Amino acid sequence: MLSSLRDQLIVSCQAPADSPLHAPEMIAAIAQATVNQGAIAVRIDSPAHIAAVRQRLPQIPIIGLWKQMIPGCAVYITPRLEDAIAVIEAGADIVAMDATRRDRPGGVTVAELIAAIHDRGKLVMADVDDFASASEAIAAGADLVGTTLYGYTETTANQTPPAWDLLRRIAQELDTFTICEGGIATPEMVRQALDGGADAVVVGTAITGIDLRTQAFRAVL
Repeated sequence: MLSSLRDQLIVSCQAPADSPLHAPEMIAAIAQATVNQGAIAVRIDSPAHIAAVRQRLPQIPIIGLWKQMIPGCAVYITPRLEDAIAVIEAGADIVAMDATRRDRPGGVTVAELIAAIHDRGKLVMADVDDFASASEAIAAGADLVGTTLYGYTETTANQTPPAWDLLRRIAQELDTFTICEGGIATPEMVRQALDGGADAVVVGTAITGIDLRTQAFRAVL
């Protein structure tokens, strides 16, 4: 599966909860549209959306996750084992999870969650924010590492994606399948990510973020 993703575009198909596009059938249609135009895989949030996309696209690799806002916990991308199991049962091929060095709910470690996902026959994409978390995730068995959380954690809050420097360092110093995700806004930036060492690139808002893009254009008027 990883070889099929190499040098390819992965599209994150998500929508705000208050958007009409948040309906599972709409997310599935958006995913279909991106695949029709050459996306090799999709990244989907929540079991309901994953199931809808899987029904519509039975052969397309799905990177699945479940954003769960848990009081008192900063980790929200597939934070618990039960969240990962739900993502797997919905049809994901790869489970994306927060692999930063922050405390997780219930005290489960990154290594324990990765092992539990592997026991269920699925690959793990570690969403990281810095080099230390990337190194630890790989040591714990993660199959892919993405720069997804660069700029979104307490330790990287002063940084703005894309994570060019982090991407290059991971690609040069760590033996892993590296995905550049976060802040990729133009086709030229996709090329820059691949040239910087990414094995694949995830693009989200720039392609599928109708709500956020409309807000940005409206804000200047």
